Amino acid sequence: MTSTPGSGGMPLHNKMLIGFLVGAIAGLAINLLTGHLTVDGVPPAFSGWVEGLIRYVTEPIGQLFLRLLFMLVVPLVFSALILGVVEIGDPRALGRLGGKTLVWVFGTTFIAVIIGLVVVSIIQPGAGIDPALRDAMLSDSVAAGATIAEPASIGLVDMLLNMVPRNPIAAAAATDLIAVMVFALLFGIAATVVNSPGTRSFVGAVQGIYDISLKLIDWVIRLAPYAVAALLFTLTARMGLGLMVQLGWFVLTAALALALHFFGTFSLMIAVLARRSPLDVFRKSQPALLTAFSTSSSAATLSTSLKTAEENLGVPRRVARFVCTLGATVNMNGTALYEGVTVLFLAQLFGVELTLLQQAMILVMCIMGGIGAASVPGGSLPVIATILVMFGIPPEGIGIILGVDRFLDMCRTTVNIGGDMVGSVVIGRGEADEDDDAEAVTDQALPRTA
Repeated sequence: MTSTPGSGGMPLHNKMLIGFLVGAIAGLAINLLTGHLTVDGVPPAFSGWVEGLIRYVTEPIGQLFLRLLFMLVVPLVFSALILGVVEIGDPRALGRLGGKTLVWVFGTTFIAVIIGLVVVSIIQPGAGIDPALRDAMLSDSVAAGATIAEPASIGLVDMLLNMVPRNPIAAAAATDLIAVMVFALLFGIAATVVNSPGTRSFVGAVQGIYDISLKLIDWVIRLAPYAVAALLFTLTARMGLGLMVQLGWFVLTAALALALHFFGTFSLMIAVLARRSPLDVFRKSQPALLTAFSTSSSAATLSTSLKTAEENLGVPRRVARFVCTLGATVNMNGTALYEGVTVLFLAQLFGVELTLLQQAMILVMCIMGGIGAASVPGGSLPVIATILVMFGIPPEGIGIILGVDRFLDMCRTTVNIGGDMVGSVVIGRGEADEDDDAEAVTDQALPRTA
């Protein structure tokens, strides 16, 4: 994710931080001044003017921002997933390098999301809010009442069947994100197999949809500072200081999960698969990792990643160019992990119980969302918002996340680029072994001379 400058030259993330502080401080002040504190476990009613301010000003502003995000989720996810699959290409056409990269992307992203879900389930950063306040928040929330449907309890067989939509347009209209993702993946795979003028024109049209979605996302994200202020005011005015305490736990939980994946999963893969020292690889990867941390952009780090992989890590040029270039678009371990952590945190915060099957569905959606839309500035927000709605979690909680997103964005981008560096080392080692075996076979086949 990049930091888009707002009008007047101030970076967008600074404006979002200001909006976060203004909304949180004003909401906490109102919470204290109006006496909206629990009495015998039951929160008293809001005074009339505060209720009017929330109902007619701050809540509509926040809901408008969320509706704009929902509006973009289907075209964004559909186009991004198709283009992501097309960029990965048909493994049969790309050979072993394409197949290994495809396995690496899905495998490491799966592990990352699993780590995120497990850490959130253990630490429970969203637990601890007074149940009476939480119930009052849910009962007063427009999203909880009208926008959010009660999550259905379905079995494993039904879940697998529902992943394949009878009518993809109806699935898109119902915001059935899993069905839309499966349909887009199948379209992308077919587009890589059928090489014709018509399919090339189709991919060009999808690229146009993707570019338009990016521009719309950019416009919507520019409204985020005002939406953050409105959403934070509404939430803190109702839930008080306890909400801010839980937010600190969320930041620590997300950072811990990202660190476990970076230093745990990546170190293990470097040692076992690449047979190299993890410390040596991390040390030599510093230029790319520091660039990722400072820019919060995988695309902006690409040139440094290519140079670091080739010159510092000794990865073959063809492997480095393929893995790092593709990884800047679709290999988003950190972002997929962050999406899973965010969804479970907000579920805990608002007291929404999720079954293991529902968490498995979230796992699949985060993997696909990370591959499809994670590299878009703000592109993960529609995915997160839609997942929240699908499982009955008030999506206005996104306002809390946006306030602390900058630091976590820097962390997850570093993990994303770290995945590219480690992937190029691991795949490069495998390709070197294959090349050595091929040379040995060639040498044995050559006639010996006296």
